[in-house]
Amino acid sequence: MAGSELTNIKSPRVKAARRLTKRAFRDRDRSFLAEGPQAVREALALDGVVVELFATAEAESRHADVVAAATAAGVPVHRASGEVMAELAQTVTPQGLLAVCRFVHVPLNTSVVSGSTLVAVLAHVRDPGNAGTVLRTADAAGADSVLFTDASVDPYNGKCVRASAGSLFHLPVTTGVPVARAVEHLKGAGLRVLAADGAGRQTLDDVDLSGPTAWIFGNEAWGLPEEILKLADEVVRVPIYGRAESLNLATAAAVCLYASARSQRTGPGPG
Repeated sequence: MAGSELTNIKSPRVKAARRLTKRAFRDRDRSFLAEGPQAVREALALDGVVVELFATAEAESRHADVVAAATAAGVPVHRASGEVMAELAQTVTPQGLLAVCRFVHVPLNTSVVSGSTLVAVLAHVRDPGNAGTVLRTADAAGADSVLFTDASVDPYNGKCVRASAGSLFHLPVTTGVPVARAVEHLKGAGLRVLAADGAGRQTLDDVDLSGPTAWIFGNEAWGLPEEILKLADEVVRVPIYGRAESLNLATAAAVCLYASARSQRTGPGPG
């Protein structure tokens, strides 16, 4: 690790990284922060994504493999004091590793192509924790890509990056696309577009999910507006067998995505 330890929270290097906690600066610099060993490790697996790495002495020792990978990739590694890491980190208990990364999202025609079989679309999703969890779930379910519409949260929000647990770096992510354009492109690529909504006439038990499918998930509080429901091929609800009023967004998305993933691997069910 080259250079002396960074101890001044007002140093230009620290201030330049700290400002990436704000979306306006992320958009201007086309960079964001990835915090923690898991996120940093996954970011380093992509060539040219990590711009620089901050690490405390304790983290350097505990996660020597991550620091070594950064050094081998030619990424500048800066030792940071606990005070500086606390200034940069967005968690109550920082894990001692934080990377400045370049944006990783791709255009719509790159993330959704002919042959795509499972896509998650976040429409008007505002909570970064939910969005990151859906991204992580989509990755686990084997989805081809995740689309963040123009009215949804920034996927580079620190809470979203952390909730994705590294999945932001695993599969193609597209941002800022209008819902209507996304749906048109998805249908053109041969995917059936399903809107997940509690008002759906059909349930997951009723529909054949064995074909290429894109799921649209809506806002945490008010779901999907009528104009988006009309764009979908079908509006589908997750059946509630117990007394719960509803499922939260991330849980509903997990149920839908895994239902599709299972059906695509085993064939159509009785619906």
